[in-house]
Amino acid sequence: MATTVLHTADTRGNANHGWLNAYHSFSFGNYYNADRNQFGVLRVLNDDTIAAGMGFGTHPHKNMEIITIPFEGDLAHKDSMGTSSIIKSGDVQVMSAGSGIQHSEFNPNTDQQTKLFQIWLFPNKQEVTPRYQQITLDQSKQKNNFAQILSPNADDEGIWIHQDAWFFMADFDADFSKTYSIKKAGNGVYLIVISGSITVYGQELNTKDAIGITDFETLDIKAQTAARFLIMDIPMKM
Repeated sequence: MATTVLHTADTRGNANHGWLNAYHSFSFGNYYNADRNQFGVLRVLNDDTIAAGMGFGTHPHKNMEIITIPFEGDLAHKDSMGTSSIIKSGDVQVMSAGSGIQHSEFNPNTDQQTKLFQIWLFPNKQEVTPRYQQITLDQSKQKNNFAQILSPNADDEGIWIHQDAWFFMADFDADFSKTYSIKKAGNGVYLIVISGSITVYGQELNTKDAIGITDFETLDIKAQTAARFLIMDIPMKM
């Protein structure tokens, strides 16, 4: 029988620094919750709003797969590999920190905030050569469908990472339902609603609510309203 853990939006950690308003699904920075250190290999899910012209100065990462998904505005990225790019709403970016990397992230706009998810997964390989990848999603594929945006395979749809994980974005019309099947035996799913309302495994989820589900093969997902959500299909063991 499936096991579930519910993380409603109002139970997340919050750090409002003025220039940055961050909601943490798992322990991060000054927010610590012994019951929320990770879900399987999912270590960080930060829901960030960055003020115009502000951002994160150069800082290091190591042995982590870092995925950034902007939903509003832009993010300027620079790193020690020489990468310089603008990540826009509708894009998805991955940075495999591996043996070590430094980068900075800024909102390049003076008149618009930037909203994004930043997600960290533990990799299945240590000390890999750092790498960067960024793509623009075909959001039409998300219409009443699970559109793959990330996988372990470089030849598959979306970006790829050093982990047996698959991410899907979906935009469901109200009352539309579809069954999701786990990608790999032993994986679990962490699902977060970006907007709208859905029902998953009998549990109603509203905007920024999330649910972790393990020990299942299929999930019935139904939209109560027009809804956008992210499915993270990830290993539960390191």
